[in-house]
Amino acid sequence: MARSIWTGVITFGLASLPVGLYTAIEDHTVHFHQLQRGTADRIRNRRVNERSGKEVPSENIVKGYELAEGEYIVVEPDELDQIAPGRSQTIDITDFVDLADIEPVYFNRTYYIAPRGKEYTKVYELLRAALEESDKAGIATFVMRGKQYLTALRAEERLLVLQTLHWADEVRDPGKELPELPSRRAGKGKELTLAIQLVDALSAPWEPGRYHDTYEEKVRELVQAKAEGQEIAVAEEAPQATNVIDLMSVLQGSLDQARETGQKKSAEPRKTRKKEAAARKPAAKAAKKPAAHKAPPKTARTTSKTRKRSAGKGELRQLSKAELYQRATDQGIEGRSKMSREQLVDALTHAGRRRKKSAA
Repeated sequence: MARSIWTGVITFGLASLPVGLYTAIEDHTVHFHQLQRGTADRIRNRRVNERSGKEVPSENIVKGYELAEGEYIVVEPDELDQIAPGRSQTIDITDFVDLADIEPVYFNRTYYIAPRGKEYTKVYELLRAALEESDKAGIATFVMRGKQYLTALRAEERLLVLQTLHWADEVRDPGKELPELPSRRAGKGKELTLAIQLVDALSAPWEPGRYHDTYEEKVRELVQAKAEGQEIAVAEEAPQATNVIDLMSVLQGSLDQARETGQKKSAEPRKTRKKEAAARKPAAKAAKKPAAHKAPPKTARTTSKTRKRSAGKGELRQLSKAELYQRATDQGIEGRSKMSREQLVDALTHAGRRRKKSAA
């Protein structure tokens, strides 16, 4: 079980909640040591006086702020300690803001927050539910490891999450910093229409488990291949930039490819289900028994219709959410990107019924 890296109290209004802070991210980067080429000798970094070339012990090193070239203001470590903020005991929420108003560029690191004891779970869930229902974030500052942080407290499905934020003066103005930006927005031409259709065709539910750090995987494969004396695979060349003249044909080709890929993905589970159904038929016929009595015609028709409907819904429930979303895309169901898996099933079922009525 993970250990908390900070403990304290969240306050909002007159309410207080003892909590622990836990890291949410685990680093899987492949780390290397520095070696001298041709040897197994490690390379160490040392603090050296650039004028004399001699190594300087840490107790003789001070911080210097450069006022002008070669002119420094020296600051001793104890002077910094005197003005450093003490460790925070509280995360005091001063404001609640709309979560959507916080631009993504401000978010930095993510931490999980948990109550410090079962007796505090009610207050914890109350704050979490209030933030979730209102779609707000609690803004607060606190100090950890000698540094002050601006934070946003927000709600996930079952827990509270603390996001450290960049301060306003740390965020660069893109209009001033970037060399080239579009001078105007795209209009309603054919290119924009095709681009929107391509985005729609490639849309899928957010499933983070589908994505992997392929570079780290290749680094591990490289290390393994070198250890086993195998040949190293050559990386593919980066694609060339699209020529503006060819933009329409590139967009149309991309759209056709995306639709073809989506149709293949939808067809694969259908083929599998047909094979499974064909394999079950002989066994079902062998196990079938004659009915004890015949139901009235009206009841029989009603039961048959119900079975057809439930079978269609049951078939849809066997699909993954990505497959359901692709079908909804093919059928042009509006609002599909915000639907849950069950809502997609219902929407596709209703769409199927409407098509049957239209055909009749």
